[in-house]
Amino acid sequence: MRRVAQELGVEAMSLYHHVPNKDAILDGVVDAVFAAIELPDARCDDWRDAIRVRASSARTVLSQHSWALGLMDSRRNPGPATLRHHDAVLGVLREAGFALPMAAHAVSLVDSYVGGFVLQEANLPVTTPGDVEEVAGSILEQLPAAELPYLTEMIVDHALQPGYDHTSEFGYGLDLILDALEARR
Repeated sequence: MRRVAQELGVEAMSLYHHVPNKDAILDGVVDAVFAAIELPDARCDDWRDAIRVRASSARTVLSQHSWALGLMDSRRNPGPATLRHHDAVLGVLREAGFALPMAAHAVSLVDSYVGGFVLQEANLPVTTPGDVEEVAGSILEQLPAAELPYLTEMIVDHALQPGYDHTSEFGYGLDLILDALEARR
């Protein structure tokens, strides 16, 4: 609370006129993050399209606020945007014919994938194709190709090929998940 007050240029005690405690601030911050994620459209003809749009929006928002990943599921007092968000996602799945337990599995699976991908992207040492070439090149220089032939093949014949973009893996993986969920719907 002292740090928040310092950032705002006020005394820490004055914050308590607006919020009861630190948890209320964290609840509000998480709610603001959820509010920024596009809600899936329950009227969408294809539930996969609705969930794909929501997952892509979540990835974009969480990429800007990766610090929120650890907080989002930890809050005991979710705000209105958080509740609306979860209801909308469940609504799309339930309206698409998912049984309640399967809808819960789907939400967990998609959210774990999005969060994991965002966390991976935030920690990768590459952001541009040039970075990929630089990092992969330095790995190849030290890589015993005869001992690690499949890794060598992945780098040389995939990652270093023109047009490779590691960010496209998100859509591919999401489609695999959505196809699997469709098969179990």
